[in-house]
Amino acid sequence: MCPVSSSNLVAVGYDASTQVLRVQFKSGTYDYFNVPESIYNGLMSAPSKGQYHAAYIKNAYRYSRLG
Repeated sequence: MCPVSSSNLVAVGYDASTQVLRVQFKSGTYDYFNVPESIYNGLMSAPSKGQYHAAYIKNAYRYSRLG
């Protein structure tokens, strides 16, 4: 997990072998499944992590809340 600068996201991690993207929000942590590495790279380089997540990840991939 890498800390990120965002008003809503705290940290992001990615496992390329399983294509699981883990996003820690201030409100909880989620795993997103079958996420291409290009989406992870886009998230990490986006000026607004929250806007990128909402536009390209939130409703596009199956997810599970941890804990």
